[in-house]
Amino acid sequence: MEIEVICSDPAEHRHRVVSRSVDIPDLSLPEWQQVLDREYQPWDRDRIILDTAGGSPDQSLRRLLGRLHHLGASSVQTSGSNDHEV
Repeated sequence: MEIEVICSDPAEHRHRVVSRSVDIPDLSLPEWQQVLDREYQPWDRDRIILDTAGGSPDQSLRRLLGRLHHLGASSVQTSGSNDHEV
């Protein structure tokens, strides 16, 4: 299962981008305008969509693990889109 991580709140997304720090030598982080200017390729395959807006990393992880557990417990897959928003 693939997982697409998004932040649907633009203000929170911007804050995360401009306030993060780098702990890898010589790694250059993109600035906010570079994030806005990048070309987004919509996913065209089955995935879980994890929206992290409004939640801590721990909360997002718990939601994701709960969704993965739920999907693992399901023995029947339905036809059609298998996008699962968390």
